[in-house]
Amino acid sequence: MKRILLVATGGTIVSRLGKNGLTPQIRAEELLRYVPDTVRFCEVTALQLMNLDSTNMCPRDWEIIARAVRENYGSYDGFVICHGTDTLAFTAAVLSYMIQNSPKPIVLTGSQKPIDLEITDARTNLSDSLLYASDDGSSGVVIVFDGKVIAGTRAKKTRTKSYNAFSSINYPCLAVIREGKILRYQTEKEEGGPRFFEGLDSRVGVFKLIPGMPSDILDYYFRLFDAVIIESFGAGGIPDAPYYHFSEIIGRWQGQGKILVMCTQVTNEGSDMGVYEVGKGAKNKFGFLETYDMTLEAAVTKLMWILSLTRGPEEVKKLFYTPVNRDLLYPAL
Repeated sequence: MKRILLVATGGTIVSRLGKNGLTPQIRAEELLRYVPDTVRFCEVTALQLMNLDSTNMCPRDWEIIARAVRENYGSYDGFVICHGTDTLAFTAAVLSYMIQNSPKPIVLTGSQKPIDLEITDARTNLSDSLLYASDDGSSGVVIVFDGKVIAGTRAKKTRTKSYNAFSSINYPCLAVIREGKILRYQTEKEEGGPRFFEGLDSRVGVFKLIPGMPSDILDYYFRLFDAVIIESFGAGGIPDAPYYHFSEIIGRWQGQGKILVMCTQVTNEGSDMGVYEVGKGAKNKFGFLETYDMTLEAAVTKLMWILSLTRGPEEVKKLFYTPVNRDLLYPAL
């Protein structure tokens, strides 16, 4: 019988309807009453860590969640973290960097409907997550949702209301769960011991380009953040028509220790700055790092993890292009 720690952080799964909408109210111990059949394969201990709408999740909360897993790691065979869906992909990504190479499964889940409703996806998601966390073939940080198992660095919320809320971006699902059975598409398991990291540096900003955007806004980003991710169009590039002055602004900040990263607003297939002149020229001139097939959620949280360890440009580049929990496939050329 596997011992599982159920960590509750809030979200729709534990919400009830109040006069101003849904708010997290159900406690961790109550969740287990809705999945009584799971006693067949696991013994669950509940931990109420926080009770947030996940819109309010922040790096300090991620550190608390990672610390809870670290402190209880030796006492349990697996972990299930109940979380709101809105920032679930960010939390799964950041835990992939803060808890690396874990031979024990760390499963994140949630729901689109509260668990106490008659019609809800919450009971299935929670039951599936406990099942996956109890299986000998499971390891590492993953999301279990709507019968899919997604690597923690590859998930993105792509639907706001449907039960099929999450997609695995630029990488296949690791497994599916149907009628109490796990069908694995990938069977490799993390080996060795886990590596825990404690801190995050939140001075990472995402600058989303829109046509006609005033260039001066980028200057403000450089004042606020130590790493700036420019979320560009298509394969990735910096507007260089006479109307724009992005290159002048980037040039003023070049050499002041700022980290520049390029990603794409397009969900699938990733960036490739070498395709167009607006991308290749900017990369050669300013030394952009590039996300390639990484998700934005992974890129943001990976930089927070990296900046807590080093500010050296070469060390940052090496860590950014070192794959962690399947976050990067594209060769760093």
